[in-house]
Amino acid sequence: MTRGEARTAANVVLGVAGVAAAYVVLTTPPLRRLAFRLARVWLGTSVPLFLATEVRHAWLQSAR
Repeated sequence: MTRGEARTAANVVLGVAGVAAAYVVLTTPPLRRLAFRLARVWLGTSVPLFLATEVRHAWLQSAR
């Protein structure tokens, strides 16, 4: 098996595992609630932080 074939096989296995995990999470109500709660917290912290960083970067670039 070549390096490229091994990489493709590993990507397929990881993709199938990801789809299976998503299926289990979405079909189990407690896991689904937890996933949505974690996604809301992640979006609530990462998006504003990203926007603040971009605004600061733009502000610093505009001074040049």
